[in-house]
Order: sequence, then structure tokens, then C-alpha cells
Amino acid sequence: MHVIDQARTRHHLRFETLIPALRQMFVAGCEVPLRHRHDIGGQGGSILLMPAWQVGGFLGIKTVSIFPANRQHGLPGLHAAYLLMDAATGVPLALLDGNEITARRTAAASALAASYLARPDARRLLVVGAGRVARLLPQAYLAVRPCVTVTVWTRRREPGLRLVEELIGDGFDATLAEDLEAAVGSADIVSCATLSEAPLVQGAWLRPGTHLDLIGGFAPAMRESDDACFVGSRVFIDTDEALLKAGDLLAPIASGVFRAVDVCATLTGLCRGAHAGRADARDITVFKSVGSALEDLAAATLVYQGEILMAAKHSDACSKPA
Repeated sequence: MHVIDQARTRHHLRFETLIPALRQMFVAGCEVPLRHRHDIGGQGGSILLMPAWQVGGFLGIKTVSIFPANRQHGLPGLHAAYLLMDAATGVPLALLDGNEITARRTAAASALAASYLARPDARRLLVVGAGRVARLLPQAYLAVRPCVTVTVWTRRREPGLRLVEELIGDGFDATLAEDLEAAVGSADIVSCATLSEAPLVQGAWLRPGTHLDLIGGFAPAMRESDDACFVGSRVFIDTDEALLKAGDLLAPIASGVFRAVDVCATLTGLCRGAHAGRADARDITVFKSVGSALEDLAAATLVYQGEILMAAKHSDACSKPA
């Protein structure tokens, strides 16, 4: 069994190859049971189990341990690992860095959605947040749209400044926004990757033609947008599971300004061509994601196949006579 560390996992998950791999997996489809969650008694922690498989292909399961009290000991509160197996035999093939898979497939899924929903000429990206996923968004979007101008908004100034410096070093025209309303109003794409429990982006701020990407809210109590963002906009989701757990959807549904049947399509529908995506340059499009084990399986498969190819090339090189 291959043990693939963070650096090598990252090496095989370049957005130029990861985004097409996600698209291919959404087209092909796979079995994705609902995730399991279990509390770890007496420890204040919990564990998530996220399986997915393709018959005759690969079987994978991601484990995510969440222990909020770890911060008292100087440890991260979340750890993830991914086990990839042969779906025909159950033989373990590889153990991969789950944190790297999760962050990169999340950013890649947003970029994949934007390839259908953002205007082709979208150049100005606003990133709301400065965490692990937020830091990856500019590179992910650049793989599908000419987003060379990036504005960053964060509640705390210091993390935002660090991200801006990183982006400038990567060749982006990056600045820190002081006023979120003004930043939203001048952006072509607004991508939120926070853990906010109160709306940040207001629908009244969105210009015609804007694409709004909502990543962070994965629970009913979490929100990055207000109800007005869903009035008159065209709404898309990654999977139907988003309608069960995303506060950004559940709140406007509860208030009556939006209905589940108003969702235009899932990522599967977009990738399979069942829905064309953006219909008009002035449409305001909204994409709400909560993540899927399908995406994890696509990313893990890409990493494993890359490792096998590298090993084969190394073997061939070593077998050649001097």
C-alpha cells in the first residue's frame, strides 16, 4: 500500500488536471451514501465517515476527526485521512493526506461550477476569507477564467494582508478590501470560504452578471449570504445534499423567498449537459456547495494514478543499461 504524504498529494492535484477529473467523475457518476457522523464520548470530539465507490473501479473512504479542544494543546482541531481501495477486491491501495484532498477538491469544484456559470470575460475575483480553501481559490479560478485581479476581504486584517502578499508573489494583481459592499459591487466573481454564522454578502450589492460562490456554510446555522441573494438569481448546487444542510439555502426557503424546486441544476446536471448554465450576460448566478465524497474519490484516484505512473517511469529509468 502506498502512503502518500501532503507534498506528494498536492503535487498530483494541480487544478489544470483536477478540475477535468472532477468533471469526468460527475459525468460518470459513482455510489455516494450519506456521510456518517459519530460523537466520541467523553472527548468532546466527533468523526465523519465519507465513502464512495465505482463498481469495478476504486473504493474510497475519508475519515475526518473534529476535536475543537485541540486548540488548547496547540494542535489543529481537524484531521483527515483518505484510504483508497480496489472496489473489486477491497484491497487497500493507498493512504493519502485527507486535508490536502479536501481543500483542493473544494476549490476545484467551485472553479468547475464557474466554468459554466461565470461570464467568460470574468477577470475580477473577490475572495471572502483567508483560510485553507480561500488561499487556493485564485489559482483554481485562473484555470477556468482570466481572474488576474483579486481582492481579499477578511474580518481580521492580518490574515488578509498575508494572503494578499502571497497572491502578489504568485503574480496576481491583489489588494485588501476595507469595504465589503464596495468590493462585492466591483467584482465579477464573489467567492466566500468562511465559517460565518451570519450573512456577509447582501443581494442588494450584487451587480447584474455577477457569479456568487458560497463554499463555507456546511450546516443549517451557517450563512454567508442574505435572503436577497436568492431573489431573481439563478441558483445551482453541487449535490442535492446541499438542500438538506446548507443554511444559505434553508433560511431563504423558510422565509418563502426561494423554493427547492427553483434550483436550476446540480453539478452533475451541468457536467452532463442537462443544463447549459449561464443563459445571459446579465444573470446573477449563485452556486452553493457542501462537498461530496464523489469529489474526494476523483481527487484520490488522480493522486494514486499519478503515483503509479511516476513509479513506472522510475522503474523504466532504473532498468535501462548505463
